[in-house]
Amino acid sequence: MTDAARRDELAASLAQVRERIVRACVAAGREPDAVTLVAVTKTYPVGDVVLLAELGVTDVGENRDQEAGPKIEAARAAGATPRCHFIGQLQRNKARSVAGYADVVETVDSVRLVTALDRAAADRPVPLDVLVQVSIDGDAARGGAVGDDLWRISDAVAATATLRLGGVMAVAPREWDPDRAFEQLAVLSGRLVERHPAATAISAGMSGDMEAAVRHGATHVRIGTSLLGMRNLLR
Repeated sequence: MTDAARRDELAASLAQVRERIVRACVAAGREPDAVTLVAVTKTYPVGDVVLLAELGVTDVGENRDQEAGPKIEAARAAGATPRCHFIGQLQRNKARSVAGYADVVETVDSVRLVTALDRAAADRPVPLDVLVQVSIDGDAARGGAVGDDLWRISDAVAATATLRLGGVMAVAPREWDPDRAFEQLAVLSGRLVERHPAATAISAGMSGDMEAAVRHGATHVRIGTSLLGMRNLLR
């Protein structure tokens, strides 16, 4: 596929995704610009990142450090300046690498990871934004803070000078109704904001459940397949 054809394809799907976001916001009584689209570009080529930037997409999501670092560097060398969200499970030994290119780490789920990121971000010109990943169903094996860990982790982030607490992130468990999952996340977000008033971000919702996420206050939706197509059709 030529770059022009791929650009047209992305432009069409982007228009559809944006329309879904607008409709969801209107239905929820929210302003359409209250929700930021994070284009999940993991496994897609750097060319797609550059084309999306040209089409006005300001935020992209990546989940593997060994892929994300070179891709974001190449995109920026090509003139694209998207805000990079790291959305994969992060091992502490990768903290320094990720802190070098990411603008946001959405998957902070332990105090030990907070400590590693705090050290890794020491040389950044601006603080690294982080979200605390919440385990909706309490299954820590799938990642995310369980129970009171949310408060311990968020307090640890707030106590650093190199990190900035943005809010919460979650993935709805497959066996749960999305509305139930995101309603629970909204309650936790409200409690977090009482404790840390600036931590208002809620990253929730993907291609299949973004409308439910928006209904329950999502400020960021992470969209891959609906925007970029199936990953087995990679260019």
